[in-house]
Amino acid sequence: MIIGGDHRLVLRLALVVASFVVLVQSHVPNTWEATTFNRMLALVQPDPIVLKYHNGSLLKGNVTVHVHWYGNFTPTHRSVIVDFIQSLSSIPHSHHSPPSVFSWWRTTARYRGGPCTLTVGNQTLDPTYSLGKSLNTSHLRALASTQKGQNPTKGNAIHVVLTSADVAVEGFCMSRCGTHGSGRVRNNRVVFLWVGNPATQCPGECAWPFHQPVYGPQTPPLVPPNGDVGVDGMVISLATVVAGAVTNPFGNGYYQGSVIAPLEAVSTCTGIFGKGAYPGYTGDVLVDNVTGASYNVVGVHGRKFLLPAMWDPVTSTCKTLV
Repeated sequence: MIIGGDHRLVLRLALVVASFVVLVQSHVPNTWEATTFNRMLALVQPDPIVLKYHNGSLLKGNVTVHVHWYGNFTPTHRSVIVDFIQSLSSIPHSHHSPPSVFSWWRTTARYRGGPCTLTVGNQTLDPTYSLGKSLNTSHLRALASTQKGQNPTKGNAIHVVLTSADVAVEGFCMSRCGTHGSGRVRNNRVVFLWVGNPATQCPGECAWPFHQPVYGPQTPPLVPPNGDVGVDGMVISLATVVAGAVTNPFGNGYYQGSVIAPLEAVSTCTGIFGKGAYPGYTGDVLVDNVTGASYNVVGVHGRKFLLPAMWDPVTSTCKTLV
């Protein structure tokens, strides 16, 4: 089995350590200075973001998402992730409710080929750490391609591996929070995806804004909408890589920059969650009146999530819903 085309998720903290870090690393002491600073940022007009289409195939139509739970995940952990995946293709019953996960995902339909509908397929539990607690990329691909109860060579599918907080993965925290890639299994192209739980290893890198960042402005962290810094951080990473997997599944879809470490549909909008975002600040998001948790979309069962902006190919902008 030969697997190739791996794509790395650029750490969300990259935006924090960008060109504005020197400007913002000191504490803003009063409202007047904060307002002046915001106006300064508003005057900066960055070049339009353009993700070039490289004429390759995208994932469209009905796509099944098979999930391999590697390590220690509680039923609550699993329900949060599964609810998020199900919410991507669940049309909200009311148009008067807050923005939905479905509305966020619908932006992918504006890419060539039309909409992609995701359905949760088989789920494999691996609580005994079958390959140990230290994994490399080849381990991840092997787990994804041998999920129980389904054949990775059949159907239009994404094969997801999620690792628990006590599993060390090659490159995790240092260069990636998750990744997607593709390869061939018995001459069939297969799309794989991995995301790790950063709760204990690197919450400052892969669970921001629910944890203070390692570098940059030390603003207070937001309250995670599902009460778990690690799992809510995983949702942000999962949203990032699943959007990349659909719009650039084989390395020749939509991306900007290097094919080895491309900026894709969501990773090109790193750190933007609401209007008015700038490095170190998520932008305006919604806050639950009871729990104080921050969110910007609602999914199935009333579940709240905080999702990053996605690049809109029609407007060539990072689209936010709030």
